[in-house]
Amino acid sequence: MLSEDERYMKKAIAQAKKAAAIGEVPIGCIIVYEGKIIGRGYNRRKTDKSTLSHAELVAIKKASRAMGDWRLEGCTMYVTLEPCQMCAGAIVQSRMDRVVIATMSPKSGCAGSIINLLNEPRFNHQVEITTGVLMEECSSLLSDFFTDLRKRLKYEKEGSNGDDTRDIPEEI
Repeated sequence: MLSEDERYMKKAIAQAKKAAAIGEVPIGCIIVYEGKIIGRGYNRRKTDKSTLSHAELVAIKKASRAMGDWRLEGCTMYVTLEPCQMCAGAIVQSRMDRVVIATMSPKSGCAGSIINLLNEPRFNHQVEITTGVLMEECSSLLSDFFTDLRKRLKYEKEGSNGDDTRDIPEEI
């Protein structure tokens, strides 16, 4: 039986899979208020050609619209990868109560890996953090994506010798 956090993280994973389906890094996010999902988002940086199109920011924008306010007090965010500095700042600014993170990001995470902006005592708001919820599933989703990407890039590099017949069966 799944816990509440696991059930909601599964919904964030579904968002991450939408990102992967369009060739984006599979990061997904949902925001819950009083048991109802009020914001969803997935990574769309390449698609939108925008640095701002992170899953968390997309979900925050939708949740704010649903709440009719920029303050997201009483809300919990579920995200498949630890937020970066931009997203962590937006989470603090939105007054989110809690963030549930599947997997940490040692190279860019700002909820404890590099720095913890969500619990910076000098800010006027701190966010409760829960980590490791469905970590293995989210880590696998990310590592599989990057393994496939490396293979595709290698194939494209090796296949760029001008030989347009590489995909044509030998029988023809």
